[in-house]
Amino acid sequence: MTVGEICNREVIIIDQDGPIQEAIRLMREHHVGDVVVVEQRGGERYPVGILTDRDIVVEILAEGVDLDAVAIKDVMSYQLLEVRERDDVADALRLMRSKGVRRLPVVNDQGVLAGILSVDDVMDVLAEELMDLATLIRREQLKEQLRRT
Repeated sequence: MTVGEICNREVIIIDQDGPIQEAIRLMREHHVGDVVVVEQRGGERYPVGILTDRDIVVEILAEGVDLDAVAIKDVMSYQLLEVRERDDVADALRLMRSKGVRRLPVVNDQGVLAGILSVDDVMDVLAEELMDLATLIRREQLKEQLRRT
């Protein structure tokens, strides 16, 4: 299964020069834990960083920094990890685990933002597949019971 098959295509984005309050508002409004920081080039959106709710709490709130004193570019993660749409989900999970991240921007072959993959997205798919497997096994068990009676 590829990342492009299960990633969320509705990515909440923001410009790096925007205020932290705007990022917080977007996260709350869209019920997400991150915003992908993008740069516009030739009408396309290229990811240049990510800002998570944890970044805001650990880097700003816990340090007592005035929200008005910082911009997104002051707090966002610049060492952006990303995956391509055609990458295998298992490979993406290994990357997430090895780097300790829960979300990865998804890009197309040109590096343009195409979606975002979260651990929750993968868990939803795996839970569905496990449920299908359990249903199949239960049906087979019922068939076997009917044959015996």
